[in-house]
Amino acid sequence: MNILVCISNVPDTTSKINFVENDTQFDTQGVQFIINPNDEFGLTRAVWLQQKQGAKITVLTVGDASCEPILRKCLAIGADQAVRIDAVPTDGFSVAQAIAAYAQTQNFDLIITGRESIDYNGGMVPGMLAGILDIPYVTNCNGLEISGTDATATREIDGGIEKVSASFPLLIAAQKGLVEEEDLIIPNMRGIMQARKKPLEVIPPAEETVQTQTVRFEKPQPKGAVKLVDPDDLDTLIDLLQNEAKVL
Repeated sequence: MNILVCISNVPDTTSKINFVENDTQFDTQGVQFIINPNDEFGLTRAVWLQQKQGAKITVLTVGDASCEPILRKCLAIGADQAVRIDAVPTDGFSVAQAIAAYAQTQNFDLIITGRESIDYNGGMVPGMLAGILDIPYVTNCNGLEISGTDATATREIDGGIEKVSASFPLLIAAQKGLVEEEDLIIPNMRGIMQARKKPLEVIPPAEETVQTQTVRFEKPQPKGAVKLVDPDDLDTLIDLLQNEAKVL
């Protein structure tokens, strides 16, 4: 089984976010970057398939050289090889286009992405990638079983869980549940040393088509002040809800 796991290099949610160039560029100074959590769930599930079924795992990201520490961590977790498409991600379509151009030169049975990245939360790349490659696609995937060239996946839908079946090639967009947080693999010293010897290939991007443009970034407005009302003072509470909040 040949697996491609797509990796996003995203800011840690504890990082302080700022913008520069008149709020048109994200300021990376002092920001700690991590593997996108949804992608890490997918990578961990791929490693399980590697351990049980001898799958080969390639991890791939679209980005500049600053992304390589994240790819090395993926190799230390258990991926066999890494690929960096040497381009600055511009929008979801250009990223999907770059990944698809590489995937079309390979013979991947299973492609795993996260359902969305925690930076832009667009959730666009998996669906567009599957569309370009014209392969079956399961989003919000929280369960996967493989038997030969057939896969059974589960995904969250409104009010329940849906089970679907498909044959390779297949693309899934992973989320928590595919594995749990406690199942995530922490690289040990042996894995880190092995990662240094594993191949990390840098390739130029295919011709890209940019469909969107970022005009500017804007931080959320600060939360307004709150008023505390004594729990026994119901008259004041009702007055505030009626005349100030206007929700009654």
